[in-house]
Amino acid sequence: MANGAQRQKVAKDWIQKAIKKPGALRKELDIPAGKKIPAKKLNAAAKKPGKLGQRARLAKTLSGFKKSGGK
Repeated sequence: MANGAQRQKVAKDWIQKAIKKPGALRKELDIPAGKKIPAKKLNAAAKKPGKLGQRARLAKTLSGFKKSGGK
């Protein structure tokens, strides 16, 4: 049972570890804080190589996750 709880914690924390520089994608796309990144810009950035493309693809992946109301 402890192994399952440990695995769940690792699965839950991978997002925090994946985002090394919060706000870097927004800064590269010249979008002010507090504004949503338009889907067109995000899709275009996701096709680019390098860090910009990696960050955009991760943002697209994370946007598909739903927030749970539970613990």
